[in-house]
Amino acid sequence: MMTTMHTHRHSLYRRSAQLSLGLGALLSSGLALAVNDLPGGPKVNQLNLHEPVTQIGVQQHFLHNFMLVVCLAIFVAVFAVMFYSILKHRKSLGHKPANFHESVAVEIAWTVVPFIIVIAMGAMATRTVVAMKDTTNADLTIKATGYQWKWGYDYLKGEGEGIAFLSTLDASHRVMSDAGKPAGDNYLLAVDNPLVVPVDKKVRIVTTANDVIHAWMVPSLGVKQDAIPGFVRDTWFRAEKTGDFYGQCAELCGKEHAYMPIHVRVVSAEDYAKWVEGKKKEMAALADDPNKVWTLEELVARGEKVYAANCSACHRPDGKGAGPIKALDGSLLVTDADKNKQIQILLNGAANGAMPAWRTLSDTEIAAVATYTKNSWGNKTGTLVQPSEIVAARK
Repeated sequence: MMTTMHTHRHSLYRRSAQLSLGLGALLSSGLALAVNDLPGGPKVNQLNLHEPVTQIGVQQHFLHNFMLVVCLAIFVAVFAVMFYSILKHRKSLGHKPANFHESVAVEIAWTVVPFIIVIAMGAMATRTVVAMKDTTNADLTIKATGYQWKWGYDYLKGEGEGIAFLSTLDASHRVMSDAGKPAGDNYLLAVDNPLVVPVDKKVRIVTTANDVIHAWMVPSLGVKQDAIPGFVRDTWFRAEKTGDFYGQCAELCGKEHAYMPIHVRVVSAEDYAKWVEGKKKEMAALADDPNKVWTLEELVARGEKVYAANCSACHRPDGKGAGPIKALDGSLLVTDADKNKQIQILLNGAANGAMPAWRTLSDTEIAAVATYTKNSWGNKTGTLVQPSEIVAARK
């Protein structure tokens, strides 16, 4: 029996030591993962709303604080009267219960007073809500389209008209997330192509979606607007200071919902003009001639980049897929001699939107990623898809 007790005690000491080491490692990792406030984004131990950089945001802050004060005052007043009545008129002090049925004055008071309070609060909020929906006379109009799981931006009107690009979570942040090693103050908020707008200009954001409901939200700008397939909604902001401001999709849109950040970069008018010029040159360089005939090596090299930016998040960099996401490595569809089967899925999607349509990619990009998947990992088909084949398939 003594031997058993000794063994049990030794086991408890060992487990205690292991627990202490585990807690020490956890604390050490916590210190290693310490982050700082992110200007334009969340702050460490943040309790209040994000610091506003628009007048609408300022009004939202005021309404939020004012409503809290009103609610707190009502709470204190009601409970003060209730507890005073309970304590001062209890039976132990000799008080006897009053016998009455109604009081017209009290009935009027507790109907009129709350009505006045609600009307006053509603009137203040309505002024801000009406201002939030006034998207007229915008200097710049941008369409934000939600995709699973990225944002597409099209500059529709104003300086920069014609610019269009996709904004996706920075690949290095996805790698950190998969490895379970978050780092940096902007973890899961960095994107490859931020939305760039000029300071002190009214920017109208038109929202819609390609697949499911998303929501375009940037707290510092005081904007949140649902993006609904088949519908067009709009909102606006006028940033009063330059800087980087962060948000996220605010509508649960699927398994990659947490990897759909929004990054808005507000710059001076001069810097914005330079960005527009550079972006248009970049788009012109990427506007490949769909009639160009590419070599297999050229398409595979181009397709690898397209795959990493758009496909690897679901199908994995090694093409093995995960869970319900089908593997591309060894896929009968990908290795099929009939190239049109894969092309149609890339253009139109499949499985009721689980595989999104990629019509927003250029003909060359679709041809390149199809060729890459047909000639990577274990798929050594030697088959290549030319951009002209994508042009024909779109018709």
